[in-house]
Amino acid sequence: MKKSVQVLAIASLSIAGFASASCVHVPEANLRKGPGTQHEQTWEVYKYMPLKQLGRTGDWYKVEDVDGDTHWIFRNLLTDKIKCAVVKANIANVRSGPGTSHGKTPLDQVEKYYAFKVIGVEGDWVQVIDEVDNTGWLHSKLLWQN
Repeated sequence: MKKSVQVLAIASLSIAGFASASCVHVPEANLRKGPGTQHEQTWEVYKYMPLKQLGRTGDWYKVEDVDGDTHWIFRNLLTDKIKCAVVKANIANVRSGPGTSHGKTPLDQVEKYYAFKVIGVEGDWVQVIDEVDNTGWLHSKLLWQN
């Protein structure tokens, strides 16, 4: 019986031979080493963190983060209804418009791992909003997007 459960788990990951994008849609979410709360927490992420789905076991998704590390997250903490982005550079200027000729926003600069919801795109520039409704523009090269 144990072996069939293991085969089923492996099959569910193999059948999901796709990479689908998702965003965290709750204020905070724990990423884990395995599919279940009994597994060690690997990272606490915040609303709008994009993650790439690699597979599924039951109600848990195996995901990849901006650094290429893999984790597990409970499915109800994710949505594929919005597009999200996270800063992958050490520091990124948040502009008031799509280009370096535009001044910085009150956010000024954000650090790596700052996550946003994508609300628009103009050329190589991405318009974003954070979890407390600050908006601005970042160059796409500074972001990892789903």
